Order: sequence, then C-alpha cells, then structure tokens
Amino acid sequence: MIYLDNSATTRQYDEVTELMYRAAKETFGNPSSLHAAGFEAAKLIKNARMQVAELLPKAGQTIFTSGGTESDNMALLSGATKLKRNGRKIITTSVEHPAVSETCKRLAQRSYEVVSLAVDGSGCISSGELEATLSEDTILVSVMTVNNETGAIQPISEIEAIIRKYNKTKGTEIAFHTDAVQAFGKLNLTDCKADLISLSAHKFHGPKGVGAIYIKDGLKLSPFITGGGQEKGLRSSTENTTGIVGMGLAAEMSSRDMDAKLRRIAEVSEYLREGITNEISDVRINGPVGIGFSLSDAGTRCPSVLNLTFEGTRGEVLLHTLEQDEIYVSTGSACSSNHPGESPVLKAMGLSPKQIEGAIRFSFSEFNTKAEMDIVIDRIKTAVERFRKLGSYQ
Repeated sequence: MIYLDNSATTRQYDEVTELMYRAAKETFGNPSSLHAAGFEAAKLIKNARMQVAELLPKAGQTIFTSGGTESDNMALLSGATKLKRNGRKIITTSVEHPAVSETCKRLAQRSYEVVSLAVDGSGCISSGELEATLSEDTILVSVMTVNNETGAIQPISEIEAIIRKYNKTKGTEIAFHTDAVQAFGKLNLTDCKADLISLSAHKFHGPKGVGAIYIKDGLKLSPFITGGGQEKGLRSSTENTTGIVGMGLAAEMSSRDMDAKLRRIAEVSEYLREGITNEISDVRINGPVGIGFSLSDAGTRCPSVLNLTFEGTRGEVLLHTLEQDEIYVSTGSACSSNHPGESPVLKAMGLSPKQIEGAIRFSFSEFNTKAEMDIVIDRIKTAVERFRKLGSYQ
C-alpha cells in the first residue's frame, strides 16, 4: 500500500497504539474520581497536556477536545459569545475548512457580520486587505495556518502583528484564531502569536476523536460544553484518557527532528511533482509552487500537501484507478466527501469547473519514500493517458 492521503488522516505511530492499549487496560479510572485509580488517570492527562503544550506558545493553556472540528467550533462560538459586547464582526477567508466556514454561517444566522476575504490564484490572502477590513466592531479573525487542500501557508505572523497594532491603537480586543490542524507537527508553532489555535491528533500520527485548543492567557472564553466542569470548565465531559495520552505521545514523537522530517517530506513531494510534470503533459499545480518550512514562509506551500490538476481527466476516476493498485489519494477535503461538487477552495482560487474536476490531492507523511513515488508516477501516467484517449482529449 502507498498511502498519500495524510491530510485526511495519518497512521498512528506504533508506540502510540501500544501506549493507548496499556492505558486502557491498566489506567482506566475516571480522572475526576477521588481515589488512586482516578489520580493515576489524571496524572496521564497532565503529562499529555505538557507534551502538547511544549509545541505551542508558552503564555496559554491547552484544553483537550474531541478533535479539530470541535476546537474550531469552540474558538468561534465561545469566542463570539464572550466578545459580542465589543462588536459582532468576524473576519475569515474563502478557503477555510468546513469546521470554520460552516460555523461562520451559523454565526451569520445569529446576526453576526461575517466578512470572507478573497484569495489570489495560489490560495493566499492579502494581509493588506485584511488590515483594510478591520474595524472597531471586529471581535474575531480566523485564518488557517496551512490549507488542507493546497498546502498554502497563510501570512499568520503578519496577521498577528496587524491585529496587535490595531488593538493597541484603537483600544479594541480583537482575538485571532488559526486552524493549525495541518500545521501542527510539521511547522514550529512555538512562536505563533495567535490567541486561539486548533489541533487534531490524527493529523500527526495520533488517534482519531481527540484534539486540543490553545487559549492565550488573558482571553476568557464562554464554556462550550457545560456539565461537570472538566477542562477548566470550558469543555465538560469525562476526559478521553486513552486518546489524550495517545495525542501527547504523538505530539512528542512528531516534534523529534521536525525540521529534518519536513525536509525529507519536501524531497519526496518535489520528486513526485517533478516526475509527474516531466512525464505527463498539461498538469497544473493548484497552490504555491515554492516550498516553505516555517510560519515566516507565507505564500509558499507546506511540503506535506501537493494538489495537481490533470487537464482533460476526472479526479474521481483517477482516484479509483490508483486505488486498484493500493495507491490512496484524495480529490479534496475528507470532511466534504459526503457533499459532492466543486471544491470551494479551488473555486475561490479561480479554477474552472473542468480544472477542479481534474484535481488530485497528494498528501505526505514521514513514512513516504521516493521509491514509492516512482510507482505512483508510472501508474498515474498510465491512468491519465488511458483516460485522455478514451475521452478524446485534445
């Protein structure tokens, strides 16, 4: 099997699976219980919280959730509720994950003003346009760090500086949220100055069904789930101990030699891109061409994602053709897979319906190799040529 759908989910590290098994078998107490079994479970959660927090900015707290979607929802819904006394304007982008875009639609139905910034042909917003859109009734800005379909790195550092300056000058309290689900474990986020950061464990070789939200010190959110008061009262519910300990270890493991891993991923990603474009005609890259390795590389592409359009083909047909050889790719966001149609991200970038129809997303992990890419290049070349011939491609 050649797995190139790592933006949808990743294979758990074996060590994570083993740790979760031991935790489920040996440390199954309720972390809120006032006895030794509960204390032991609470200790595991405390350790995992420290493991995740090590990879985030220091001046803040880490709250565990059920995943990136819940973290995005909490940031926007709880943030908007808490800050509405200051205004009702929210600024986001036209290329956000559905966890953000759909939540913004809900907020718009609740009489919040939602402004969605356009992107250029590479899928990046203009920090200058964002600055011009700020006003004194703005309460939240939500811009993802790395786009899940194209890998585009947004100007997160510039946005933070613009908001900080505006808050200082105007006396406002605009909060900045970034969906870092595709960035965590790949880009260094310790210097990120966002007020709210969303994470999801299964994107960096951890388990599904667990995530986290970073909340900067001084920012108070309204409770998102009420009940027993777990997670600082923001997210009540008995903690998913096994998932949380798995997330903690996955965070620690993904951070080891992070830069070296990302550069190896870049080599594999570029090897595939160059091989495909050399062997197959009429292929366009959807997103930035240049590779980036940090938050400061805005306008470049995180090497873990490569989106290509094969002109004169249908991406869904290519996907299933490759699947026959146990090569797994995607046509877009897995979270939109039950809603067929044009990709909102690629549409916002100005692609035609035919170009969107022929798009394939390859997403990489540290486990992929150049040898695998040789097989992928060969199989996709055969598939594209066959499809174009059958479709009388001109």
